[in-house]
Amino acid sequence: MKRILVIEDDPDIGEMLRINLRDEGYAVDIAADGAEGLGRQRECRYDLVVLDLMLPGIDGLEICRELRRMPHYQPIVIISARSTETQRVLGLELGADDYLAKPFSVPELIARIRALFRRIEAMERQVRDKTGTIVCGRLSVDPVGREARLDDRPVSLTVKEFELLLFFARNPGKAFTRMALLDQVWGYAHDGYEHTVNSHINRLRAKIERDPARPEFIRTVWGVGYKFADFGGNRP
Repeated sequence: MKRILVIEDDPDIGEMLRINLRDEGYAVDIAADGAEGLGRQRECRYDLVVLDLMLPGIDGLEICRELRRMPHYQPIVIISARSTETQRVLGLELGADDYLAKPFSVPELIARIRALFRRIEAMERQVRDKTGTIVCGRLSVDPVGREARLDDRPVSLTVKEFELLLFFARNPGKAFTRMALLDQVWGYAHDGYEHTVNSHINRLRAKIERDPARPEFIRTVWGVGYKFADFGGNRP
């Protein structure tokens, strides 16, 4: 049974989520503020966190940062009354996997949670089936060790930067739209979120390209999106 932690200070919303998620077969714990939420997360490994942003004490965005500093990865779904595009993009760039504005539809939340679990299970199968290091010219990507190396030196990447690079390395020479990348790497494809793809591409280029303005690896396909160079190397 998958365990979900809901960090929500509104007791009515918390109880509604507890009832509905339990009806779907999940084990659910509720934390009423940020400190309690972080405490529970350190005591028990959860499969997913549903996180409100406007919390007493520790802000939800800071909790998101703290969760992403932890050694194990769990999906984070933000639910918040902060519904502007800026807030959505900020939450996603801090490491959230999805973002729903309040008031939200409980069936939609459950559908997105199911989609996240399906995507993670598919990625785990890929890692089991494709364990070899992918070599792309000067760059190598190790899906098991979750490490990228450039000229045999490690590259420091965030979780989503690594997942985006791994997806590109496994699909060289293929052009993808921003919406397709959102769907494949983030697990959703909604209008207004393309900016988060652009920002991750820019950060990746800054870390792996000799000249980000003339990229060797991640190339822009005008009118479409992006594609990864095909070096004809080792692709397991």
